[in-house]
Amino acid sequence: MRFVSPLLKHVVYPSLAKAGMFRRNGEGLSIVTYHGVLPEGYRLIDPALDGSLVTEEMFRRQLRLLKTNYNVISPEMMRRWCEGKAELPERALLITCDDGLVNGATQMLPALRDEAVACLFFVIGLSAEQSARMLWYEELYLMLAAARPGRFSVVLDEIEVAGVVGTQNKTRALWRDLTMLLEGCDGETCMRFLDAIRAQLELSGQFVREYLADAIAEQRFRLLGPRELHVLLAAGMSIGAHTLTHPMLSRLPEESAWFEISEGRRRLEEVLGRKVWAFAYPFGGPIAVSEREFAMVERAGYEAAFLSFGGGFGSVLPRYALPRIHITGDMGLSELEAHVSGFYRSLRTHLGREQRIAGLSAA
Repeated sequence: MRFVSPLLKHVVYPSLAKAGMFRRNGEGLSIVTYHGVLPEGYRLIDPALDGSLVTEEMFRRQLRLLKTNYNVISPEMMRRWCEGKAELPERALLITCDDGLVNGATQMLPALRDEAVACLFFVIGLSAEQSARMLWYEELYLMLAAARPGRFSVVLDEIEVAGVVGTQNKTRALWRDLTMLLEGCDGETCMRFLDAIRAQLELSGQFVREYLADAIAEQRFRLLGPRELHVLLAAGMSIGAHTLTHPMLSRLPEESAWFEISEGRRRLEEVLGRKVWAFAYPFGGPIAVSEREFAMVERAGYEAAFLSFGGGFGSVLPRYALPRIHITGDMGLSELEAHVSGFYRSLRTHLGREQRIAGLSAA
């Protein structure tokens, strides 16, 4: 698909969109998920780090397109549908956002208000804390990028973490390796590793606070806090759970996975003063979840749970494995419609590249 993808993006998708081909199918439900909006003045650090965030201009353009051509439903209507208490309109589409970055309240919310669209924000339980926090894997990248070039090694719990910090390519490769290691750790162990790595890299113990002292960096990397969560609720948005610390659930022992699923929700409900009914799996891809996690989320009392791949009209819609279209920073309007319509999924199925999870079609 390396040589086909540019052809699809720049020729096939625009031609089909212009001809209205993507708007002929509207069976079922299409769900899109964002991961935030880039703050004005922010300079991209690395596509690997920033690639899931869109510009505010593109976000507004996408909202207008979705509103014009589809029936954008509210999270509350989605909830009623999951409970069997409501029917969805034709060409129904739900908008969600994962991770709970503060720019959801500062950059996304004004656009959502202007377009009169409600979004279901999935946030981690750490957002219930008053102290400023980052996603652990973004904090890890920023620490590696800030360190002096050279080798380092950390041994914790008989696990050695070693690598070379230097060029952006080396930093990115090391970051990916460390992320693969730490995403399988419980939250406490992950934080201990971050502390040990920070010390080995000779960075300040107040690295996060100092980094977020810059207003633009804060808008890009800080997690929502209790005040911003209530701002979203007051504006008619909905809040869902995204675990406590954002690990890869499928790699955790059962007890740790259950704690992440249940404790993240408990802390959010304590701050919000209302029930949290929806859940999104961190990382959300085929290797990130299994039948075990589906069963856990249902047992925990959630009414629906969402993946982060697949999606589009015509998709299979298991209640605890709802597929979603992952919006990326380089996704244009015609490509978005190709995903929403189910065309992209059908193409992958035809080429034998569809992703499956625990025996379920992720189509």
